[in-house]
Amino acid sequence: MPLETVTAPAGGATTQDQEQQSLGTAAARNLATTTKSEPQMQGISSRWLSRMLPWVNVPGAMYRVNRRLSYTLGDGRVSFVKTGAKVQVVPAELGELPLLRGFVDGDVLGALADKFVQKEFEPGQVIVHAGRKADHVYLIAHGKVEKIGEGPYGDESILGLMANGDSFGGQVLAGSAKKWDFTARAATATTVLALPLTAYKAVADRHEGLRNHVQRISSNGHQKMNKSGEAEITLSSGHVGEAALPGTFADYELQPREYELSVAQTVLRVHSRVADLYNEPMNQTQQQLRLTIEALRERQEYELVNNQDFGLLHNADFDQRISTYSGPPTPDDLDELLSMRRGTRCLFAHPRAIAAFGRECNKRGIYFGGIELNGHHLPAWRGVPLLPCGKIPVSKANTSSIIAMRTGEDDQGVIGLYQTGIPDEVEPGLNVRFMGIDEKAIISYLVSTYYSAAVLVPDALGILENVEVARTNGS
Repeated sequence: MPLETVTAPAGGATTQDQEQQSLGTAAARNLATTTKSEPQMQGISSRWLSRMLPWVNVPGAMYRVNRRLSYTLGDGRVSFVKTGAKVQVVPAELGELPLLRGFVDGDVLGALADKFVQKEFEPGQVIVHAGRKADHVYLIAHGKVEKIGEGPYGDESILGLMANGDSFGGQVLAGSAKKWDFTARAATATTVLALPLTAYKAVADRHEGLRNHVQRISSNGHQKMNKSGEAEITLSSGHVGEAALPGTFADYELQPREYELSVAQTVLRVHSRVADLYNEPMNQTQQQLRLTIEALRERQEYELVNNQDFGLLHNADFDQRISTYSGPPTPDDLDELLSMRRGTRCLFAHPRAIAAFGRECNKRGIYFGGIELNGHHLPAWRGVPLLPCGKIPVSKANTSSIIAMRTGEDDQGVIGLYQTGIPDEVEPGLNVRFMGIDEKAIISYLVSTYYSAAVLVPDALGILENVEVARTNGS
């Protein structure tokens, strides 16, 4: 019998009902071994902060930082509330002022807060003049203010920059500041709250506790101290003969700070049927644990940056915080940040802040270079690696911060804290504990990581604040 001939229609195309001549790929895949990857996770970051911190084992879950006794009278940072165009200081935040630190009477602080007067200044307008009578305390609610002094040849010299939350003139309350020793000038449109000395005295006369507190704190200013505010160790040098040598001792803080290990935890649940039957070629329980551990490590690094108690952004000393001069991070800003401490080991910034710094370098025709670190080629400034850290927040106003730190116990720097050797440990400071199987045949595991961070001396950690990361028309 002759074979039937199938004729293709014009154009070379076959009809839809033409018989299939070979096995299709969809059916063939049912007999094939599929090559597959492990479960991927987009939320895994480089975690440079966790990698650069030296980790110290804390067997007792508590780390005490002993320091020499300091008489700290540096200005604190205050907060405000805004209602329409009206700005008011939060009364409790007045306790951050140098001479009010530790004063907790809310009624008195509320009465004092009501005495502040709101004032607005345009860019270039002078707030206080050097050499004139100092009779106000000023709080900067919004904007940037330049501190200006006189240079060695009578020219103008910028001593520093103050921004949101900063204050100046606090020593006026103790009656010790007779004249301003610098000029304060608004660098941007600025809103300040001013407290006249007469208004303070009116409140202090009615509340003896306030007056006594200010007198007691201000008396620390008469203690002998070094430039870091520590109790001075009296020494003698350059003498000849049998000169009487001074006696001295190094005094310690009576209430040193203690850092307790924090914890991040979750309960991982895996159905027993999945754990029993679906373990080839990859163990389902191990893969679930791997991804869960990665998420916990990401949360751990976020807390190391942002935690209100031990996070780096909240533990930098006020004297170690500076603001960008013009907005974006410039080479000048990073130079000033590096100059504030010895031996800065690393800088951390949000990737957008690093990009903003790169744009500023490009404007000046500067290449900010790189460095080899653990096999990675990374950007660096002045030989200090500039490492990305996406855990540093970027505000709605497109501002962020850059962190500079010295690390290690031997160098009196910043350290990470954890405890090793804990039960069922799978990584240093992280354990996985079996919790049982419930009536629905679901297996539960408690996954925990214990951690904290400590700043051994104030100048180990510095922050460049108000870093603008948005691109402008000119960039």
